[in-house]
Amino acid sequence: MRKKIKVWHVEITEATKIPVLQDNLQRPYELRQIEHKLPDFHRFLYLAVGAEWSWYMRLSWSYQQWLELLSRSDVSTWVAYLGGTPIGYFELKNQRDGNVEIAYFGLIREFIGQGYGKSLLEDAIRTAWTQGGKRVWLHTCTLDHPQALSNYLARGFDVFKEEEFIDDIPDEKIQPWPQAQKC
Repeated sequence: MRKKIKVWHVEITEATKIPVLQDNLQRPYELRQIEHKLPDFHRFLYLAVGAEWSWYMRLSWSYQQWLELLSRSDVSTWVAYLGGTPIGYFELKNQRDGNVEIAYFGLIREFIGQGYGKSLLEDAIRTAWTQGGKRVWLHTCTLDHPQALSNYLARGFDVFKEEEFIDDIPDEKIQPWPQAQKC
């Protein structure tokens, strides 16, 4: 289906806007960088987080395409675990000009609305900045969670560009498990 999508590009360019981790109460989960870049696990995260928001761009990727992305030295992935269960993740891309893009960010549906998004986003920003970022940026759109943009703005991001485009979105809602019934 053809759909109009509005995109907001947001950035942080000042170190004074980087959230400071006060104590462990801000991070009720364990944050770990993925050391073994397994396409299967990355695809799981992409689908588990993105199915709810129609993330469709990497759905058709082959194992080899995932492996090529994950083999790049400028890409890193971080996962938040709560009691051993992944609850969300973010993917960072270091760019040559000193920018770090938060390429993907989100929570698995069952963990949305519990305050983890604020903490995980702050972790993503701090991690991007400590990887040498002079500017941390990302984009969000009308396909994302309705509170995504307000979360980004509340964490110190400023909008630097807005645009609209029309794209083909899958007609049926993306399911991480096709034909699965909710219990």
